[in-house]
Amino acid sequence: MSRISIILPAKNEAAALKDLLPRLTAAQPGAEIIVVDDGSTDDTKTVCAGNGVTCLSSPYSMGNGAAIKRGARAATGDILVFMDGDGQHDPADIARLVGRLAEGYDMVIGARSWESQAGVGRGLANTLYNWLASRMTGQVVADLTSGFRVARANRFREFIHLLPNGFSYPTTSTMAFFRSAYGVAYEPIKAAERVGKSHIKPLKDGLRFLLIIFKIATLYSPLKLFVPVSFAFFVMGSANYAYTYFHYGRLTNGSTLMWSAAVIVFLIGLVSEQITSLTYRPHE
Repeated sequence: MSRISIILPAKNEAAALKDLLPRLTAAQPGAEIIVVDDGSTDDTKTVCAGNGVTCLSSPYSMGNGAAIKRGARAATGDILVFMDGDGQHDPADIARLVGRLAEGYDMVIGARSWESQAGVGRGLANTLYNWLASRMTGQVVADLTSGFRVARANRFREFIHLLPNGFSYPTTSTMAFFRSAYGVAYEPIKAAERVGKSHIKPLKDGLRFLLIIFKIATLYSPLKLFVPVSFAFFVMGSANYAYTYFHYGRLTNGSTLMWSAAVIVFLIGLVSEQITSLTYRPHE
């Protein structure tokens, strides 16, 4: 029987953990529970000790993704369960997500409903992220940024080196699983209102998420990003040439530069595609 390891990244979440840890223990009595203390200044360590839970402490904050990586390396279970430490995720949902792995999936993600989004702005942003990721992967991405997910430990550890230290490990891990042809499923969940203050800054982290989506696109399928850009340069160069030819009867440097850019961008895309193939080489 597979053993489950539950990993909770936490930064100053002692108030939420006081309620969450007993519920986790009751819902999954045989599971290994690891709280990764990301440089907390509250009594997170004391709360974990009082509940008999393993606490991996960092001397300073390294980021949510860094906490996930540390927890994944320390876990001894065959199945990894990742949850936020702020009390938004219901321990009772773990069984449903883990159960879907038996259907042949390698990762199952808790997909939040619109009502579970933290405000209209966050909901609209997540909808945009899901749409962009779906276009890039060719798969339906129901919730790109959900931090509640379960995965087979051996599969997840293949991509630890790709995960950033900040707030985007869900984005990276989801697209990495799709790129490697590992089965990904979504299970509807309802997320409660978090306990305490969010560490995410909507504008700053929203722009960062968009940047990460395009960065991961170069790891997932570079040509899907580079070919449209190359084509746009070619079209602009051709349009500029048509304009200057009919008005001045000549070819300008502007058209030549844009055509050159189209070729260069396309070639960079080809090289990136080869690098991607090496990055996702089969694991023994």
